[in-house]
Amino acid sequence: MALVDVLIPTMRRKTGLCVVLTSLFAQTFTNFDVTVSDQTPEGEDYLDSIEVQTLARALRWRGHRVTLHRHLPARGMAEQRNFLLEQSRAPYVHFIDDDVLVEPDTMQRMLTVLQQERCGFVGCPATGLEYLSDVRPHQQKIEIWRGPVRPEPFEPDKLPWDRHLINNAANPLHLEQQLAADGRTVRYKLAWVGGANVLFDREKLLSIGGFSWWKRLPPKHAGEEVVAEFLLIRTYGGCGVLPSGTYHLGLPTNVADRERNATELFAELIEELDARLEAPVEEAQGASVPT
Repeated sequence: MALVDVLIPTMRRKTGLCVVLTSLFAQTFTNFDVTVSDQTPEGEDYLDSIEVQTLARALRWRGHRVTLHRHLPARGMAEQRNFLLEQSRAPYVHFIDDDVLVEPDTMQRMLTVLQQERCGFVGCPATGLEYLSDVRPHQQKIEIWRGPVRPEPFEPDKLPWDRHLINNAANPLHLEQQLAADGRTVRYKLAWVGGANVLFDREKLLSIGGFSWWKRLPPKHAGEEVVAEFLLIRTYGGCGVLPSGTYHLGLPTNVADRERNATELFAELIEELDARLEAPVEEAQGASVPT
């Protein structure tokens, strides 16, 4: 079994998927397998294309197990991520979207941080290179972890939403130039980092429910990754990492309808999670909840 299962949700993005697979082929860290879940409608399939098949064969030649699924019908991104998580067995799961380019040392950096901090997840924000000349100091109020990453037990109405601004546009690259130009790795506090490039501790992700709540949402929704990351921040802690080594390809979104957002489930999921974590404490007379 590999140390990391790389999980890639995809739909109608053959070029983007090929860029991601090429990025994986070039990683300096090599102890990973790859699972792709494609929800491209029938008749538009591209998993059998020569480009995707060649990259899958190249990764297999390097010793990686590569599994390509056609997963239909499409029932929303939460269900898509839940399906991928169900396929995993490795101690760590690395969700990478099908619209990013990742630098060769990024996976190793993320894994090193996650193993050192023993938190719920580590995320690398995806920079929009078209915004390189758009410097936004008013969005770069970064909160750096000065000590170990710890849980932050926020309630939904007190979540520091403004933290997400540092992941916008080219802010990650501009902050990297200021804080990590000498090669150091910077860990910073999050509200969430998005779903483009996130490494999770699989056991911790499953303990907060993963994406098993997908049936509570209509197929057209957004924000599923925000919910999982927020629950992990509350329970185990999580952090963003600079340098991020992750770049948006600038492809049109596949989630155009954002009227329904998974964040509407915050209150009920927190109540259920807190009850689940408290139950063993009562039964074990003093056993501790995750810290």
